[in-house]
Amino acid sequence: MVYHIVMWNFKEEIAESKKADLKKDMEIHLKALVGKVPGLLTVDFVNQPLSSSTHDIALVTTFEKPEDIRVYAGHPEHVKVADDYVRPYVCNRACLDYEA
Repeated sequence: MVYHIVMWNFKEEIAESKKADLKKDMEIHLKALVGKVPGLLTVDFVNQPLSSSTHDIALVTTFEKPEDIRVYAGHPEHVKVADDYVRPYVCNRACLDYEA
């Protein structure tokens, strides 16, 4: 199994009052990718990190094999969700992929 973990911070200009709704939209649309993107097995969205965290939100996904991450990255459904619900609002992306 392959794990793909991505973390972000919200852009400074995003109002605190909008963050809860943005997190909800991100979670709904990212989780909906299961079954649409080949090789994508699970999606977990972390929207309430502990105060010791360095990032505001995280995505933890699992895939069948390493090549599936490349398919996911370029898949039209993923690109649409990323472009519409994630990228406009976040910065400081960090990513870790590993196989276990």
